[in-house]
Amino acid sequence: MTLSEEATERLADIVRLQPTKNKELQDRWGLDSGSEVHQYLENELKEYYYRDDNSLIRATAEAADLVDVEPGVEDDGDAGVPSVIRVPELEARVFETVAGPDEESMSVVRVLHALRETTTLDPPVEAVRQALQSLRRKGVVEVEYRAVPTFRRTVAADSVTVEAIDDEGSNDASDDPTDEGGAEGETADD
Repeated sequence: MTLSEEATERLADIVRLQPTKNKELQDRWGLDSGSEVHQYLENELKEYYYRDDNSLIRATAEAADLVDVEPGVEDDGDAGVPSVIRVPELEARVFETVAGPDEESMSVVRVLHALRETTTLDPPVEAVRQALQSLRRKGVVEVEYRAVPTFRRTVAADSVTVEAIDDEGSNDASDDPTDEGGAEGETADD
């Protein structure tokens, strides 16, 4: 199967961002809905992706070879903690900023304020929430439910190599307020 240039670029996005979900790809590709993402995946990339046990989108080994892109997560076999993650710039900065494993977890707003104090970034709060949820899916951030969901790294910042990739997609705010809770309750079309 020969892929178009657009399909090849989108497949590379899946390889880089995996594990990912429809909403993340929708934002990156500038599509109108998660249903459009699902339709595109089924029509153009069916042979090169699959959904894992949590309905997250992952690329096949063949896909990674085809686009010659390193996967977004590399595991070293150490209790399922990745040794390398490749994420957009905002996620890399959020990973550096969020509380460490032995520190008090931080709310999304607290992470946002810390980002504004320590970097030149000024993202919308929803972009920070999405970055934290993406890092959670990659296994390097965990959520603790208090009055509001709060987050902390599951590992020391220096135990994971974080490589920032070009963030050509937008981090526009999600219209779905239910995304706050993370993987629980997410569907394939989120």
